[in-house]
Amino acid sequence: MTLEEIINFRRSVRHYKDVSIDADKVRHCLELATLAPNSSNMQLWEFYHVVDTTTLKKLSIACLSQGAAATATQMVVFVTRQDLYRTRAKEMFELESNNVLENSNKLKQEGRIKKWKIYYSTVMPFLYSRFFGIMGLIRTISVNIIGLFRPIIYQVSENDMRVVVHKTCALAAQTFMLAMANEQYDTCPMEGFDSRKVKKILKLPYGAEINMVISCGIREEEGIWGDRKRVPFTEVYHQI
Repeated sequence: MTLEEIINFRRSVRHYKDVSIDADKVRHCLELATLAPNSSNMQLWEFYHVVDTTTLKKLSIACLSQGAAATATQMVVFVTRQDLYRTRAKEMFELESNNVLENSNKLKQEGRIKKWKIYYSTVMPFLYSRFFGIMGLIRTISVNIIGLFRPIIYQVSENDMRVVVHKTCALAAQTFMLAMANEQYDTCPMEGFDSRKVKKILKLPYGAEINMVISCGIREEEGIWGDRKRVPFTEVYHQI
């Protein structure tokens, strides 16, 4: 399919056929999801691909027993891992350092590696660290002072950074759903779930958060609730 056909094929399916889908293909779609754009390439996400029938039943209950969950043959839980920011920052510094060594002029390598070191060893840990809102308050005060003299990002509170991590994870989830559509597999992104139960079922650590649960399968005809409707494009499009 073309990209336009894939986008038109993708629908939020609320009821699936009792037909299995290829777990390897779903896994490949998740591999493609890792190519989604993400803030500072920190990749603070994890994907839990659920194929075990017992776990699927537990997740279905945690997802309020809605049809999209109860009839799903597989599910993927998209999880944010802001708590891994130090590990990811270290990995990204190593990656960018290697990129500089392989692709940059030798005379400029030292300076560029130094910039990446400051970015991933100082800036990222400062932005993503959390301590009962105190770190966010310190960041907010700092940027408001700096903002008196030059343009700067003001959304740096602990809640703001949490939003950044969830936006990033949502981009991966959308990429996954489009990849699934390309396989002619159906999905439904669900935000109606008991996050505590989902975390317990998956045995997630305290610092992990559920971004969304996506059910997977092959659509029943009644699984799509009518024609797709959107607000008129003229109401949301603004050319400047």
